[in-house]
Amino acid sequence: MVVRRDLGIDLGTANTLVYMKGKGIVINEPSVVAMNADTGEVIKVGLEAKMMLGKTPASIVAVRPLRDGVIADYDVALAMLKYFIGKTRTSIAFFKPRVVIGVPIGITDVEKRAILEAGLEAGAARVFLIEEPMASAIGLGLDVEEPNGNMIVDIGGGTTEVAVISLGSIVVWESIRIAGDEMDEAIVQYVRETYRVAIGERTGERIKIEIGNVFPSPEYDGLETIVTGIDLSTGLPRRITIRGGEVREALMVPVNAIIDAIKTTLEKTPPELVTDIVERGIVTSGGGSLTRGMDKLIEKETGIKVVRAEDPMSSVAIGAGKVLDKVDILKKLQQVD
Repeated sequence: MVVRRDLGIDLGTANTLVYMKGKGIVINEPSVVAMNADTGEVIKVGLEAKMMLGKTPASIVAVRPLRDGVIADYDVALAMLKYFIGKTRTSIAFFKPRVVIGVPIGITDVEKRAILEAGLEAGAARVFLIEEPMASAIGLGLDVEEPNGNMIVDIGGGTTEVAVISLGSIVVWESIRIAGDEMDEAIVQYVRETYRVAIGERTGERIKIEIGNVFPSPEYDGLETIVTGIDLSTGLPRRITIRGGEVREALMVPVNAIIDAIKTTLEKTPPELVTDIVERGIVTSGGGSLTRGMDKLIEKETGIKVVRAEDPMSSVAIGAGKVLDKVDILKKLQQVD
């Protein structure tokens, strides 16, 4: 029997998730490719490649081919897409899949074309692009096709997308290229400036995951973790203890930018839709929404309750896959075949 398994892909700056119709999320791996610096040969993709970040010899480079949610290195992104799509086709022969890829709002036509062409070249029969907040809303089961206002805040690795959705379309939106990666960098810079210790981006991400927080709380202040970096004065390794309150201070600038984007979107939203949002709440998704206290901070700054997605990391990929069954929305999507 010949089968076609259509795919929804969240081609994220930090992680790539692939949803297969009928099976759910089948791939969830870092968007990293390890390559031979001399020949360009792909050595590892995904989790194994991420483990090499900051640890490779001169002959091997670990590359993140997406920046701010769009393709920064086409050839490397294509190799990554081919690898991930290929992994979904190992068990049974079937037609090339139709693929829906989530993209940030407001990216340029050139950036869209690069993603569309990469999808086709990677083995898709047809490629559709869907804006990430719409995909996320569908993945979370919101009634996006009804005449009701739904507000979603998707805090990813490279971008934060804020959108109000009604009648199957995005009514107003804000997209900023400040999200999880900028949080990691803010922590790295804080440690450098405060302790005169250099740490890498993987360590910055670990600190964020272990004790990152954005809302004042004795519980969060009591968090701490030990990290090792290079003392900038001596050039020797040095261990330091980082506490929760310090991380909150470090994250202030990127998090305030996210709050401003939410407020700006609300200011542009028609009053009737604002009423719906107040009743339903602001829905948050994406890995950044897992930062401790993010929901409380948004509630405090907007006065609107926040509903955090049960599975915030997977919603874009799930929605991208499910949109193939929503004919009216599918007709609106940019596509190539």
